[in-house]
Amino acid sequence: MAMNFEQARQNMVENQVRPWEVLDADVLETLKSVRREDFVAPEHRNVAFADLTLPLGHGEVMMKPVIEGRVLQALALNKVDEVLEIGTGSGYLTACLARLAGKVTSIDMHADFVEAARARLAAAGVANVSLETAEAVNGYTPAGVFDAVVVTGAVHAVPEKFVRWLKPGGRMFVVRGDSPAQTAVLLTHEGDGRYREESLFETDLPYLAHAAPVKRFVL
Repeated sequence: MAMNFEQARQNMVENQVRPWEVLDADVLETLKSVRREDFVAPEHRNVAFADLTLPLGHGEVMMKPVIEGRVLQALALNKVDEVLEIGTGSGYLTACLARLAGKVTSIDMHADFVEAARARLAAAGVANVSLETAEAVNGYTPAGVFDAVVVTGAVHAVPEKFVRWLKPGGRMFVVRGDSPAQTAVLLTHEGDGRYREESLFETDLPYLAHAAPVKRFVL
């Protein structure tokens, strides 16, 4: 029997995401509208709405739907916001960000991810996204600053350059710390180089390239 993707998507929102304290109406509507099944590998379409991380290749994963919902809610985006996404991955979160914000710049160090995401976003009719192939920690400098920055891979410590990419009033979502007990945090630029930090929840994600803790050798 063929899977009812529309019903599965509604069930994902109502039975997984909403109970995890995601109550923002615009975020819930976005998750109901963006076709998550179109942003996963064909062999994963039937589990696109499960409470699972899904492998993307290169050791990367697609975040669980509940985490994606919390990310979108924490950023409190509006239609004039400019967003930088560090780690395009499948392009699904990119599409959600694009629906909530004015413009999204998304970078990924894996060229095959970028090309696949470009095709998926085009097929979904998403036109307010700019994609680039770049490595964020050592190899990327944006042309400007942003209202929101989303880091989809973990960092042991937040690179100082990342926070400089936020406008005053801007928000950054990032997962920080030591695996397997990392913490999702929201950093808000309050102006004059001051940042407010809010801990959101614990999770565990693969590290961004060049952002993992230094390995310690024990004799």
